Amino acid sequence: MTRHSERVALVSGATQGIGAAIAERLAAEGASVGINGPELDHRMDAMVTATGGFAAPADVSNPDAVAAMVGEIERTRGPVDILVCNAAYMTMGPFVDHPDEDWWKVVDTNLSGTVYLVQAVLSGMRRRGGGNIVIIASEWGVIGWPNAGAYSASKAGLIALTKSLGRELAPENITVNAVAPGIIDTPQLEVDADDAGITLAEMHERYAREIPLGRIGRPDDIAATVSLLARDGLRAFVGQTVQINGGTTRCRT
Repeated sequence: MTRHSERVALVSGATQGIGAAIAERLAAEGASVGINGPELDHRMDAMVTATGGFAAPADVSNPDAVAAMVGEIERTRGPVDILVCNAAYMTMGPFVDHPDEDWWKVVDTNLSGTVYLVQAVLSGMRRRGGGNIVIIASEWGVIGWPNAGAYSASKAGLIALTKSLGRELAPENITVNAVAPGIIDTPQLEVDADDAGITLAEMHERYAREIPLGRIGRPDDIAATVSLLARDGLRAFVGQTVQINGGTTRCRT
């Protein structure tokens, strides 16, 4: 498929899990994909090799690092056509026991990091005459979740940001939409299992019992939806949050 041929994509948090699946999907459909992670390491090297893309290391919670990364991409490859804001950080525990420093690390990575990325690519998209921004939120940003106050709050903020930016940027031919994954089979589930005091396999089984589809999600499920939202011709789809969760939550955003 060449749906995204000759387009430059930047995927944050692309060295594992959902981000890696998204990067692989966009690359398979013709995009030149920037693989972002906090540092250049063996995982980033492996993803660059797998996708034929390029390394784009930067801590997304650092606005200067993000601006420098995007500036380098624009100098060497041109403006970013597709931005996927996927980088995330999560810890779990009772709300009253959550250390302030860690609370703000969650918010700064998930919410502020997305803001910095969008700010950095906007001038290039405007010069190009348009672009597509896809923000990875979460089902927990829709319904909340016990012991995940900071994470849920940050993801709810992303949903509100998507609505606002969708309305603001649509006249400039820049679409902004979000995907709110439910429970997905990624390394992040280790955090859930540890919080519940059970094994990862037991965590999978517990979540699957609560999902009408009968299984937890897969990274490829999210990647397919992101690819659709990143299409250059999908102009009337603006400020929406698509919920990919096997039927657990429906139309609450």
